[in-house]
Amino acid sequence: MRQVLPHSPDQIVFSGGGLRCFWQGGFMTELARDRTLAPARVTGVSGGALAGAAYLGGVEHHLLSEMCAAFAEQDSNLDLFHKGESGLTPHQTIYCEVVDRVLDDEVARRIAEGPQFQVLIAHPPPHLPPMISGAAMTLAYEAELHTVNAPHFGWAEKLGLDYSLVDANAAARAGKLSELVCAAAVIPPVFEPPLWDGRPVVDGGMADQAPMPEPDEGRTMILLTRAYRRLPEDANRHYLHPSDETPADKIDFTDPQKLRDTWAQGASDARRLLDGAGEK
Repeated sequence: MRQVLPHSPDQIVFSGGGLRCFWQGGFMTELARDRTLAPARVTGVSGGALAGAAYLGGVEHHLLSEMCAAFAEQDSNLDLFHKGESGLTPHQTIYCEVVDRVLDDEVARRIAEGPQFQVLIAHPPPHLPPMISGAAMTLAYEAELHTVNAPHFGWAEKLGLDYSLVDANAAARAGKLSELVCAAAVIPPVFEPPLWDGRPVVDGGMADQAPMPEPDEGRTMILLTRAYRRLPEDANRHYLHPSDETPADKIDFTDPQKLRDTWAQGASDARRLLDGAGEK
């Protein structure tokens, strides 16, 4: 499907993809050089929840800087002596510490007062411990991703995954924005499922990698972090994706240069669309 950049989208969707979501940061900051966007609704899932929050809060460059600084101190993704309570590796501790620093009170205020912002979270089935059932959902997600190869899923839901869009504006007003964004990006067994409203949470991307807002109205720009073979045919949906596989791996927390290169790729892809592709 040919990628077409919508001139003035009513909605923006930030897909998941872990660290590949830094492509979205580069894309949006380059796009902002040429135009001012004013979406009525924004959604994010998994790492896209953080990318969407950084976009709405105007702190994309700050997020890149903070994450690169954190990664510069890591020489391995496996730390047998990790003393944190989050998962089997330092990933969740590092991620949440960066999120807390970047999504500060001022960013929360901007988001609370900004356009509608929703974050997709998912809950594992209750009949098994969250870490085990969450890991099972991860396996179902990976299987469907590589078999069906589309951004909208269904297998994990059939196994008991429950999911919903959370009002991130309200979370920001309640002082829970960073908690919500961290809860949106939980991949068992690497991350320990936290609680949201008393229920264990796993990565919402297992349910849908490109969740449409509620209500879903108008022209939508959907920022994917990988190319898919199967995309819905919908005149109001504009699926955009990296021109090539991003340099950043999904959960490699050891190489800050990969983040910078992924950001640069996003900026380059945005410029290519701005300069050479048609618009609608």
